[in-house]
Amino acid sequence: MKDIQDILSVMPHRYPLLLIDRVLEMTDTTIRAVKNVTFNEPHFLGHFPGQPVMPGVLLVEAMAQAGGFLLFSRIEDREGKLIYFAGIDCCRFRRPVVPGDQVVFDVEVQSVKRTFAKLRGRATVDGEVVCEANLLSAMTER
Repeated sequence: MKDIQDILSVMPHRYPLLLIDRVLEMTDTTIRAVKNVTFNEPHFLGHFPGQPVMPGVLLVEAMAQAGGFLLFSRIEDREGKLIYFAGIDCCRFRRPVVPGDQVVFDVEVQSVKRTFAKLRGRATVDGEVVCEANLLSAMTER
């Protein structure tokens, strides 16, 4: 298990855009990470007043961050490198995520070719799928 300090030591993201709180499990090709959704997050001010819903784009970003943590963890010399989104395919949102939910992200590396990686991700709340997508990432030098 990796806590927030481990995540901060690997990921370049910081508040308000670091969207994973803990890594529960990780293998060479899979990761399970958690995001605890709280009402205090800045996007809830406008999405939507009186009916707070986590923006879908942030769910996908959190899923990608879990995958990024997995990919970065496999690289010993990650200093000076960044992983960018290169594509999102087959993305579906199944139900809203609201304050108080704990989102679990399961991401699997499908393939890696040079600096590109294809990943498959799924987000669940209480075992129910809330989002799933195929993600493509590209690693670059800063």
